[in-house]
Amino acid sequence: MYSRRVKKKGVNYGDSTGSGAPALRDATAAEVEPMVRTQVYLTRREHEFLTAEAGRLGRPMAAVLRSFIDEKMEIPDEVWDNNPLLAPPVEDPDWVGHEDGAINHDHYIYGCPKKWVKKDGEWVEAPPLPDDYYENPASSAAYDRMLEGMS
Repeated sequence: MYSRRVKKKGVNYGDSTGSGAPALRDATAAEVEPMVRTQVYLTRREHEFLTAEAGRLGRPMAAVLRSFIDEKMEIPDEVWDNNPLLAPPVEDPDWVGHEDGAINHDHYIYGCPKKWVKKDGEWVEAPPLPDDYYENPASSAAYDRMLEGMS
C-alpha cells in the first residue's frame, strides 16, 4: 500500500505506519478530541487577517481559526437575550434633547440631512435626497420642510 509523509510548517500530512489511513495533526493542537478536516473559503482580506494573526501569535492559521470559533461558542445565549445594553432606553419624562438624537446624530452634530424620520409613530428611513440637494438651496429647503411635515 502506498503511504507518504510530508512535513510542512509544523503539520504532518499522511502517516508513516503504512496503513494508508490519513492523519492530520497540528503541531500546537491538543489531541483531546478527534478533528474533522474541512475546507473553508475566505476572502482575501479575511485570509490576510488570519495570516497576520497566526504570525503574530506564532501559531498555525488553523489553530487561530479554531480559537476564534471556540471563543464564539463560549458566549452563552443569555448574553444576547438579557443584555441591558441591547434593551430600549427607559422613558424619562425629564429628558431634554432630541428624541432622535441617537439615530440622527450626524444631523445635530454636523448639520447633515436626517437619515431617519418618525412617520405614524414609527421611525423609518428618510426619503432619498434630491440630486441637487447640496447645490440648490431651494431644493434643500423644500426637502427639509417635507421631512418636518412627516413628523
